[in-house]
Amino acid sequence: MFELSRLRCFIVLAEELHFHRAAERLNMTQPPLSRQIQLLEHELGVRLLKRSSRLVELTPAGKAFYLEARRLLHYAENARLIAQRVALGESGLVTLGFTAASSYAFLPRLVALAKDKLPEIDLVLREMITLDQVEALHSGRIDLGFLRPPLHRHGIAGRRVLREPLLLALPRSHPLALRDEVGLADLDRQPFVTYSPVEGRYFHNLLAGLFQTAGVAPVYVQHVVQTHSILALVNAGIGLAVVPESACSLHPDGVVFRAFPIEAKARAELYLAWRDDGENLAAMALRDLILREFGETGGQ
Repeated sequence: MFELSRLRCFIVLAEELHFHRAAERLNMTQPPLSRQIQLLEHELGVRLLKRSSRLVELTPAGKAFYLEARRLLHYAENARLIAQRVALGESGLVTLGFTAASSYAFLPRLVALAKDKLPEIDLVLREMITLDQVEALHSGRIDLGFLRPPLHRHGIAGRRVLREPLLLALPRSHPLALRDEVGLADLDRQPFVTYSPVEGRYFHNLLAGLFQTAGVAPVYVQHVVQTHSILALVNAGIGLAVVPESACSLHPDGVVFRAFPIEAKARAELYLAWRDDGENLAAMALRDLILREFGETGGQ
């Protein structure tokens, strides 16, 4: 098989059709250039050039070979660049887990950032609850995850990237919807749609702790996994709900959002998580970009 250096010599000579000019472009003298062309013709078993004392021309075989040689050299150079980008973490495939609630506002910002700053990295997105993301990180099925705390799995590291307030979601026709601000005490004995204690454990425990501290006892009428399903039930008049602020971006018809007093405000946290021993350099490059843009001090 011929060497790429010989291909390069032939391509330059085919473009110049002059040994002296071609040798200058290649930073070599004419005799070594002539030798490279002779070796290439010997390897191919065809004449590529017609030579005379005053003229160099491509043979028909030379003209055909020139086109293919340029393609081969382009592919080889492209392969080199791809390998270098992968080695630097600038190119590759990253599988990213995310919770449904993080997709409402945060995930679109992240995807736009990655597309702008790391355009050679391809993202594969996997919607998963936090428990499944932790297992997927541990087994290597995903490279990074946006999930809810706490992180207590050996070999999994993380840092907080988002803290957002919780808001009350209620039907537009509800009497509390007339107020600009609602207190936790106003929710006592109100019908409530809340998160599942298993699949939505983070939000379920967060809200249960909030209500217990305030001495409030809502009447739970439905337990649901996803925020958009909760809002659909609120819109249907089934009950009230407390959801993260990003849920406002869903613009549900017939649902209004109200803030809690400052002293009653709780915040939902989102973490970026990864394996301590992750080997995907593209994932590490994306992780570093996310932490630079969104990472907060004080996270795990």
